[in-house]
Amino acid sequence: MENNTQPLYRNYIEENKDRFLGELFDLLRIPSVSADSKFQGDVRRAAEYLCNRLSEAGADRVELFETTGHPIVFAEKKVDPALPTVLVYGHYDVQPADPYELWDSPPFEPVVKKTPEHPQGAIFARGACDDKGQVYMHVKAFEAMMRTQSLSCNVKFMIEGEEEVGSSNLEKFVRANKDLLRADVILISDTGIISNQTPSITVGLRGMSYLEVEVVGPNRDLHSGRYGGAVANPINVLCSMIASLHDEKRHITIPGFYDKVATLSLEEREALHDAPYDEKEFTQDLGIAEVYGEEGYSTIERVGIRPTLDVNGIWGGYIGEGAKTVLPSKAYAKISMRLVPNQESEEITQLFTKHFKSIAPAGVKVTVKPHHGGEAAVVPTDSTEYRAASAAFEECWGKTPVPTRDGGSIPIVSLFQKELGLDSVLLGFGLDSDNIHSPNEKYGVFNYFKGIETIVAFYQHYTRMKQ
Repeated sequence: MENNTQPLYRNYIEENKDRFLGELFDLLRIPSVSADSKFQGDVRRAAEYLCNRLSEAGADRVELFETTGHPIVFAEKKVDPALPTVLVYGHYDVQPADPYELWDSPPFEPVVKKTPEHPQGAIFARGACDDKGQVYMHVKAFEAMMRTQSLSCNVKFMIEGEEEVGSSNLEKFVRANKDLLRADVILISDTGIISNQTPSITVGLRGMSYLEVEVVGPNRDLHSGRYGGAVANPINVLCSMIASLHDEKRHITIPGFYDKVATLSLEEREALHDAPYDEKEFTQDLGIAEVYGEEGYSTIERVGIRPTLDVNGIWGGYIGEGAKTVLPSKAYAKISMRLVPNQESEEITQLFTKHFKSIAPAGVKVTVKPHHGGEAAVVPTDSTEYRAASAAFEECWGKTPVPTRDGGSIPIVSLFQKELGLDSVLLGFGLDSDNIHSPNEKYGVFNYFKGIETIVAFYQHYTRMKQ
């Protein structure tokens, strides 16, 4: 059966490439920015667009589930209750495109341009890689299987609109709809590969604690000449407090922060370096003179198995054109901490809050506002699901994928493990150079279509291995 159906779905993909690309462009044109309320209507439009495409592709049931925030898209196709069920997870919301002036082309007007990493062309648009381009591969893979009668098992879709703001409503939805979401495996494409020459599968993700801090000094902005040197400047204080959160070895100084950090054996650490890595190429790509980070660990380890603390934004005082000699009343910063297995996001948030307030001088008041968090996750490499994903890469890419640890966070993966008892297959196809969360985000045309093909191959290998 497999040898007969594969050419059919591949031919179908090839014959419909222009339409598949055009439909993705239509989705990318919708500015579904979940973090900004002015885009609320656009977020819903993106959800409705996916509902329509899933219905056209052949889903038995397509439904938009309302939440207190943005809606969740659910769809399913039942082939045979005796066959396994794949639950596809993804998100249709995107990061803000600001600053717009740093984009080479408008962020919500997708264009294809060739790049060194993508000689066949890359789609430039906000959400092209994270995650519209990758989630839409699943919609088109589903359509290709339906049109060629090659869907080998049951499939469900759960696509949310709040991943970029913490997925707070998805947790409630999962807990309230366990029967609806019953499946054998979760399939996610929101990660990446090492390169188009070296495919990989992500087997570890870091957790997250994200918060905002406010430092308040005098009850109003002051003249810096009359008051400077006599009154605590909230911006100066905030910068000093932030600087103190790392020591000279770049260790995080919050008491208790490392208490539960999972320690990898020497063998496990050495295994991480099986993935190809060129530090000269890494620094040249980023335009930096050298790497930087926690003493005693390599770059691969720093971004994969070690926790971090970073300032994501800082502001206060006068930032307009020209000069204004002001001593500001308030200063702010957004801070994220990437967490590793055994660290709990709520506990880390509490430890940060207690410590940050304790190091504030008496001349200021400090407020810490938690935004969202999530737990780290590690998925096994000896499961049927992983072996099916590896076989799919071997079939479609001609190479065995390398298992890797990703420094990013998908908090829902640990929730799926806890609430549904299911591991996830992180079958992503983006590249580190695709600028997710940054201006000029892109996604390779090759990766988009090869991803569709690999997803179909996963279904076939997975169903065969489960029987």
